Amino acid sequence: MSGHPCIRGMRVTVSNILRLLANHHNYQRILDAYPYLEAADIDACLQYAALLADSREIEMVA
Repeated sequence: MSGHPCIRGMRVTVSNILRLLANHHNYQRILDAYPYLEAADIDACLQYAALLADSREIEMVA
């Protein structure tokens, strides 16, 4: 998937699931669209997003 983070090695990107959540899709609607996912997969996407939001980039000047 072009280097994008995926759910458990499937061809479903974390960003796609986060985009669905941001557009007010609930867990059940997502799970209906992707029956091979589990609620824990969606939780993991949110945890990953929280981790990224906490990370900081520090620019090093030579």
